[in-house]
Amino acid sequence: MQRMNVAEVAPGAFQSVMGLEKYVRANVEHTVLELVKLRASMLNGCAYCVDMHSQEALGTGESSRRLFAVATWREAPFFDERERAALALTDAVTRLGEHGVPDDVWDAAAKVWPEKALADLVLAIATINVWNRIAVTFRNELPADD
Repeated sequence: MQRMNVAEVAPGAFQSVMGLEKYVRANVEHTVLELVKLRASMLNGCAYCVDMHSQEALGTGESSRRLFAVATWREAPFFDERERAALALTDAVTRLGEHGVPDDVWDAAAKVWPEKALADLVLAIATINVWNRIAVTFRNELPADD
């Protein structure tokens, strides 16, 4: 059962996070953004966001095969070098440990993403992690199956 609706209880804060969301949607290419959102949501155990982002990606033409493979992206042959770098960075930022993002992960991403795009990608990863923590904490309920 959902604990609360944060948009109703703290609308100003919710709108601030929505501002970040609008920014990353406008500045990160859609396919990569959906892969990043799906991967972070899987790592964070956010069923609400996994459902939402897989449905959104399917609705815009992403293949179910690639979406299922996000869970095992390192072994799956379906992702190009830029997508792999984005997924590796997503893993590192989402699981941020004592030593931060490893240099090899950062260097691989910086090799294939221009500086501004890389900054936007990190903001996208941070934003989905905020959404995941909100949805998991407040137990956002999945929409009914149509």
